[in-house]
Amino acid sequence: MTASRTLTVPGARLYYEVRGRGPLLLVMGAPMAAQEFAPLADALASDHTVVTHDPRGISGSTLDDPEQDSTPELRADDVAALLDALGADSADVFGSSGGAVTGLAFVARHPGRVRTLVAHEPPLLELLPDVAEQRAATDDIIDTFHRKGVGAAWMKFMANAGFDVGDGADGAPTPPPGEPSEQDLANSARFFAHELRATAHYVPDIPALTRGPARVVVGVGAASAGLLTYPTSMALAELLGTAPVEFPGDHGGFLGQTKEFAETLRKVLMGEEATEPLPRQYSARSECGICRS
Repeated sequence: MTASRTLTVPGARLYYEVRGRGPLLLVMGAPMAAQEFAPLADALASDHTVVTHDPRGISGSTLDDPEQDSTPELRADDVAALLDALGADSADVFGSSGGAVTGLAFVARHPGRVRTLVAHEPPLLELLPDVAEQRAATDDIIDTFHRKGVGAAWMKFMANAGFDVGDGADGAPTPPPGEPSEQDLANSARFFAHELRATAHYVPDIPALTRGPARVVVGVGAASAGLLTYPTSMALAELLGTAPVEFPGDHGGFLGQTKEFAETLRKVLMGEEATEPLPRQYSARSECGICRS
């Protein structure tokens, strides 16, 4: 059974869902809403109290000021407010993509409130050796949104992220099948106009992540080697001095292989994960954009 609730926080009203019984686990994305994580939450609810939420400005989480930017720090404070509303001092956290960036900010800003953070493929572009090119690509994606709309921006975003978007007859990227809903379009507009830049430019506080009480685990997809979030995840793991944990599927493995993904996550939360050393051909300390500074 899923309970739907709302919480008033500074500048917004957050929509969140609670299901299951057992240790508290927060599952989050950005800009992905609670709905996208429902299958994973259902798979974990037999032995966890799973809380999912819509990030501020996305789907059911409304803003007092629609023009307010969404930063990892602001979203992290929202997560802390959710814990307060639940009457919980701490929780385990699973964050994917932008939600992993939120989780990293949460650990840094609210020490002691996270037991284990599983940061699944955070798009930390500032850690890459070609950070200048990545910043330019992010600016171009946002500019494309303002000039040509959501569809064109998503095509550029997905191509830059390493996904095969295909080519149309005229050489242009082929959009995915199906028509987006009005809510999908609104969420996408919110993402490109007010969220993408701050998430992509976030620099993790490595001393806070390594010296605090939280255990931070970096997750990478078994099929993600060709994606942009693979080297960002590897660079973060190297900076933390830990080995990444392999999860089923690619960046969205929790959707395509939900049962297997949930089982891997359970093992990680219990400290039973099997880890592998970084590939020999990749040395994040030599390639990472901030490691040389």
